[in-house]
Amino acid sequence: MRLPDRLDPKTTDWMRDAATRKVVEALQAQGPDMARFVGGCVRNTLMDRPVDDIDIATPLPPEKAMAALQEAGLHVVPTGIAHGTVTAIADGRPFEVTSLREDIETDGRHAQVQFGTDWEKDSRRRDFRFNAIYADPDSGALYDPQHGIEDALKGVVAFVGDPETRIKEDYLRILRYFRFFAWYGSGRPDRDAVKACARCKDGMAALSAERIWKELEKLLSAPDPSRALRWMRTAEVLQVILPESIHVDRACALIAIEQEQGWAPDPLLRLMAMIDSRRWAKVAARLKLSNAQKNRLKAWHDAGAVDPDEDYMDVSRRFYRKVVAGYVDAARIAMGTLDERARRRVQDLMEFAQEWERPVFPVQARDLIAEGYKEGRELGDLLWDLEDEWIRSGFALSKSELIAKIGNLGTGGKSGGQG
Repeated sequence: MRLPDRLDPKTTDWMRDAATRKVVEALQAQGPDMARFVGGCVRNTLMDRPVDDIDIATPLPPEKAMAALQEAGLHVVPTGIAHGTVTAIADGRPFEVTSLREDIETDGRHAQVQFGTDWEKDSRRRDFRFNAIYADPDSGALYDPQHGIEDALKGVVAFVGDPETRIKEDYLRILRYFRFFAWYGSGRPDRDAVKACARCKDGMAALSAERIWKELEKLLSAPDPSRALRWMRTAEVLQVILPESIHVDRACALIAIEQEQGWAPDPLLRLMAMIDSRRWAKVAARLKLSNAQKNRLKAWHDAGAVDPDEDYMDVSRRFYRKVVAGYVDAARIAMGTLDERARRRVQDLMEFAQEWERPVFPVQARDLIAEGYKEGRELGDLLWDLEDEWIRSGFALSKSELIAKIGNLGTGGKSGGQG
C-alpha cells in the first residue's frame, strides 16, 4: 500500500481556515518550523473523519509560545502550562498549543517533563502511533517517526514503543486505548496492547473517578463500542473500573437496537444497560455522576421491569403512581433482550409512554369538605381510597360518581354523626 506523504492544504478546510492561520502565523513569526499540526486533526484527516479539535506542536517553550501568540493579538489561557500546553483563542475558537517535550519521570498519573526542540523525542512520549503524526501547516508534508500513517489507514490502534511502558506513564491510557479502539479500531485489537492493559489493570485503582467517567463516557459515545466493551471485559479492565458491569451482552444488544431504530448513541443509557439496576446508587457514587445523571439512573430503577404483555391501561396505572421518565429507558434496554413480537409490543408501549399525559384526579379536599367531611387524616385517607377507585376505573369515573361511591368505601369523618 502506498502511504500518503502529505495533506493537501488547498482541499483541507481546517488547514485553510482563517482562525487556524492566525495561530500558525503567530508561531511562525518566531522562526522557521515553529508550528506543526499533530494528533487528532492529522489522524482524522487521513482517516476521512470529521475534525473537531486542532492541536499544534511547537519547539518554543510554553512562555515564549504564549508571548508570541499574545503579540499577535490572540487571547491565551495557560491551561496546562506546567506540561507545556496553552490554549490560544482565535475568532472564538480554542487551539491547543503544546511545546515539544519528553517525560523525565512519571508516577502513573502525573509526569515531570523537559521541554526541547526534537520532534522525534516528542513523538516517543505520545500514546498511540497514529496520534504521533505531524503535518507542516504550509506544505502539508507529513512527519511520521512512529509509523502511524499505516495504522490510521488500517484502523490499527497501537501504543508508541512498549505498551506497558506507555501505560505505566499514565494508567488512564488503558481506558484511552479502548476508547480509541471503539472509535477508530478495525478488526481485532493489537494483541500486545490488550495483554499490557490486562497486566497493568490494577494500576487504574489510583485514577480519580472523574477521569475514569470522562473516558468511559467518551467510549460509550462511539457509534458502536460493542467490540471495545467485550475486549475490556476479556482483559478484566471493565471489572476493575466498574465491578457492577455484569450485563455487557445486554448493553451490546441495546447498541444493536439503537442502530436498527436510528437512535442516537446514548452513553448513560448504555451504562445503565451494563449494570444491575439495584446497584444504581453504587455506580453513581463510584463514578461521581452529576445530579441529573443520578436522577436518571434512579428513575430507571424505580420504573421496574418492562412487561410486553401489559396493556395500555396497566401501563397508565403504573405511570400514575410512578415517574414515567425511567420507563422509556427501561423499555429501550429491554428491547434488546426480547424476541421480535415482544420487541414490537414494548416499542408500542414505549411510544405510548413518551406521549402519555398524567390525568388530573377530579376530587379535591374542598369537594369532600363541601359534602360535610371534616379536615384531618381521615379525609386524606378517604381521598387516597377514592383515587385508587378512580385509577382502577381507568380514570373514567367523574367527581360525582366518585363521591357517590363513598358509602361503599367508608365515610370517614363526615360531620353530623356520620363519622
